[in-house]
Amino acid sequence: MPPPSSSVQHGRFMGASSPLPLSVPGFKIFRSFRKSFMSTLRAEVAPVAKEENKEITMHGRTRVDSFQWLKDDNWQQVLREPHVLRADIREHLDKENTYTESILAPTKKLQAKLFQEMKGRISEVDSSVPSLDGPYAYYSRYATGNEHPIIARIDRGDVDSWSPEGTAPSSYKEILDANKLAEGKEFFKLGGVEQSPDHKIIAYSVDVKGSEYFDIRFRDAQTGAQLPDVLVNCSSSFVWAADSNQMIYTIIDDNHREKFVYRHVLGTEQDKDPLIYEEEDDGFFLGVGKTESERYIVLASNDHSTSEVRLLDAKNPQLPPVLVQKRIEGVLYEVSDHGDALLILTNHGGATDFKIVQTPLDRLGVENWKDLVAHKAGTLISGMTNSNGLIVRSEKVNALPRLVVSQSECAAAGAAVAISSEFVIEFEEEAYSLGMSGFDEFSSKTLRFSYSSPTTPTSEIDYDCTTRERIVRKTQKLPSGHNPADYVCRRLMVPSHDGAKVPVTVLARRDTCLTDGSAPLVLYGYGSYGSSMPASFSTSRLSLVDRGVVYAVSHVRGGADCGYEWYDPNGKTVNKKNTFLDFIASAEYLVDKGFTSDGKICISGGSAGGMLVGATMNMARQGLLCSVVGEVPFVDVLNTMCDVSLPLTPPEWPEWGNPIEDEEAYKYIESYSPYDALSERKYPAVLATAGLTDPRVTYWEPAKWIAKLRKVRTDKEGVSLLHTNMGAGHAGKSGRFDRLEEVALVHGFVLYMFQKTGSLPELDL
Repeated sequence: MPPPSSSVQHGRFMGASSPLPLSVPGFKIFRSFRKSFMSTLRAEVAPVAKEENKEITMHGRTRVDSFQWLKDDNWQQVLREPHVLRADIREHLDKENTYTESILAPTKKLQAKLFQEMKGRISEVDSSVPSLDGPYAYYSRYATGNEHPIIARIDRGDVDSWSPEGTAPSSYKEILDANKLAEGKEFFKLGGVEQSPDHKIIAYSVDVKGSEYFDIRFRDAQTGAQLPDVLVNCSSSFVWAADSNQMIYTIIDDNHREKFVYRHVLGTEQDKDPLIYEEEDDGFFLGVGKTESERYIVLASNDHSTSEVRLLDAKNPQLPPVLVQKRIEGVLYEVSDHGDALLILTNHGGATDFKIVQTPLDRLGVENWKDLVAHKAGTLISGMTNSNGLIVRSEKVNALPRLVVSQSECAAAGAAVAISSEFVIEFEEEAYSLGMSGFDEFSSKTLRFSYSSPTTPTSEIDYDCTTRERIVRKTQKLPSGHNPADYVCRRLMVPSHDGAKVPVTVLARRDTCLTDGSAPLVLYGYGSYGSSMPASFSTSRLSLVDRGVVYAVSHVRGGADCGYEWYDPNGKTVNKKNTFLDFIASAEYLVDKGFTSDGKICISGGSAGGMLVGATMNMARQGLLCSVVGEVPFVDVLNTMCDVSLPLTPPEWPEWGNPIEDEEAYKYIESYSPYDALSERKYPAVLATAGLTDPRVTYWEPAKWIAKLRKVRTDKEGVSLLHTNMGAGHAGKSGRFDRLEEVALVHGFVLYMFQKTGSLPELDL
């Protein structure tokens, strides 16, 4: 994974490093519903995928894959041009969609109701908190009916008259309306938006396929006129040089890997752009950013265990980038400048939970690194930011986040950074989530962060690091109403198979009984890449909880919730099964303590979390689970890790192991890979989702999984469903309301299965 707070996030994520919110639709159940359910299923004919046996031999072991034909050999072009998908594959996916729609037809009214319910918790008129930058403050906003944001700015002096739902200040100027850009497009995603340092030009990136190939475009911030420059086949990240006339950006190759950093001069053709850096290792990601002072442009290369950083002078980007420290296997680091010193967050020298070191700008190598904040086992430093005279680090202790503010002096030439004092910003709830936005400007003393908990909506807070005063700039409003006192949040510590204590966060309505096993329960998990699952607020999740469903998040190994060792070495490669066993232990504990009962649990996960629920489904004892939701699930692990052409395969060998070169890694992955480990037995009801243009978890993984599941399950009337979005990628639909339709479909399935099995009464929903 990237260093803990890296803005360059790669991997099989659901978008940002967050789970898709869980919500459950509701519909009116007639008394004849259960009686007619099985006959309804019998009346529908599930698609039967043709079988074309393909023998694959590696390390003297042969396996047969009957459904590998679902992978279009022309997948790279399909990402860019979905219409070229091979006809027989499209026909099969269309049949699967039709079948899923027919099975879930009784939930149509429920889905519509839940869509309106979830939409009712979102403010139609809303905006982000303005961020100060020179003479202006920039922010995004939504007007009534908007699916996409409007980017705007106001004069710096008008910030105090801003409100998220109020009338805009007189200096308000709209500089980009993504809704207009999205008109007539089936899919549209606005990526990065960056104003030039002189505030004259806005650069923005757009993806119109869902395949995460972005075009970068430019417009005059004052007149709105579009500039002729267009940069194609880019990632979503880019940065301006200090002169406001040059752009540093990354190009994605045909295998969807960020491999090249280029410099563009406005007014010139893209094919004339000089190459700044090429990442030659297919196993490394590449991204660009800026230090907080904006003095340096950062070129960051990394896989999931090793990183390497180069610095480009933002005022002289034509100069060669300067290497901070050559990559050392197993060493992660990220950098910030602080006066004439560089601050480095790193695990170098056995600092498992990371430390902060400093080094002079003219002596960057690791031999010059000196501890500034020493390593402390059990206290994970998960991020760092700084301004002139302040260093703030985010830490995680006992699976809860905190912020530590240090007063410091920026180093003069030849002098070291010194911390004079520090303090912790305190929070009171049993479980909560923090997001550190940082300082708007390097001269600022005001830190912005967000706070929420499973019961408490998100607040955006400005914190004066000198006076320690907190100003709540914005509190998330639910137009349909919300009373935190109606809910209860619990933090449990669950013993796993080897005695490790796994944190589990539980949310329920206060009037839901958590002791007699009567409640159905959704158990969510992720557990990969060292990505922690925050105990945060979700509006759509309330649709489950308000109907008597308990919602639990298991903070399994593979994440870094309990320190970096929770991930490395205890939740990856040869210890990956800890992730699944932690999840099963969580489910068993919740049954044992009366939070729920056998047959009343839906397990849910997305992307790499889909691998978690797929493996759990194979390993859990019969009768424990009611249903399984795998959203864009990474389930064909062995085949994917053996296919070097796929975007994430070489970079992820440090995460899972390299089954091509390592026979033991091959055997281990094969033993848990959800697709390969399917066997003849009864299975719970399963819904998988996919995106045709998904470059992270390719569409054929869930398609193959469901085809094989339907073949091997011995309960032939069991439910095996696949829904593929034929016009989107990894994160599904892009609009803020449009995507709620997909959430409603998924959780219509969840509630449907709960009521089919009697886990919920026949409610008038």
